[in-house]
Amino acid sequence: QVQLVESGGGLVQAGGSLRLSCSPSGRTFSSYVVGWFRQAPGKEREFVACITGSGGRTYTADSVKGRFTISRDNAKNTVYLQMNSLKPEDTAVYYCAARVDYGYSLYYTPNEYHYWGQGTQVTVSS
Repeated sequence: QVQLVESGGGLVQAGGSLRLSCSPSGRTFSSYVVGWFRQAPGKEREFVACITGSGGRTYTADSVKGRFTISRDNAKNTVYLQMNSLKPEDTAVYYCAARVDYGYSLYYTPNEYHYWGQGTQVTVSS
């Protein structure tokens, strides 16, 4: 069982930045595809971005493209989501998710991931 721990959420004004981190407990991360999702109150969980185990391929949702960047440092066993130019509509609980994949596949829906973190709240004030 892989336990994922997110950190870095908080309250920020519109136009500001935050960096979220996701790390597994007791595992190396390099063989896992990692995705970030978010869920606002009353809405379905929404895909944000994902990255292959090597970090060689990434994909970012159109709603955040150009503002959010996913990256990873396998030496630190951590995946990041850098969020810039934040908007009030980015307010949500952000979750990281992971699944084993030794290749170059990416996954975009929640049910394709096997492990989830507890979520971290991001609130953007106008």
